[in-house]
Amino acid sequence: MLRFSDFTLDVGARLLYRDGRELHLSPKAFDLLTTLIAQRPAVVDKATLRDRLWPGTNVVDANLNNLASEIRSVLDDDAQEPSFVRTAHGVGYAFCGVVTEVPGPTGNDAAPARQPRAWLSWNDRRFPLDDASMTIGRDPDCAIWIDVPGVSRRHAAITRDPRTGSFSIDDLGSTNGTFVNGRRLRAPVTVSDGHSIQIGEATLTFRAPTPVDVPTKRIKRR
Repeated sequence: MLRFSDFTLDVGARLLYRDGRELHLSPKAFDLLTTLIAQRPAVVDKATLRDRLWPGTNVVDANLNNLASEIRSVLDDDAQEPSFVRTAHGVGYAFCGVVTEVPGPTGNDAAPARQPRAWLSWNDRRFPLDDASMTIGRDPDCAIWIDVPGVSRRHAAITRDPRTGSFSIDDLGSTNGTFVNGRRLRAPVTVSDGHSIQIGEATLTFRAPTPVDVPTKRIKRR
């Protein structure tokens, strides 16, 4: 665990707190923050950051600038007089705050382990659904980036109900629509383990762990 000012960063659990209150960062903004902290106080050039955040993909500097702005907004940082994220104009970014390592909770004080929630599978890629709401689309800034024909820049959103833990998917006015098990969405639809989600020419599969209290299926053997 890392601490700077009144913030605490749990890199392993991908959590950011301020005075014990959990804060939200998009997955790529979280990756940018942890990269800058790991390399502090050195400046990390833009090319290195692009390769780290969008491997094998050409993206414009605006995508990186947006992530830096997101981090500053969450940390209440000032780009002109930064306490945490400093811009090296024409080069890249650096973390300029004082960071200390603190031990994580142990024994009876340990926080309960976070239960896996769900994920989307696409070809050989797996997208953990860690946030309350995640956007799917062709824009590299989307939490779930699907760069294939027919996918709109912001195509759909998958959202977790904080009360029940269930997930639903909704189309965001895409050009070609969003389909669940072959049926086009007209309104948000709750998805279950194994459901097929088609956007453009990509087919994703929603996966969720089986509750531990579900009885094990008996297999008949000859």
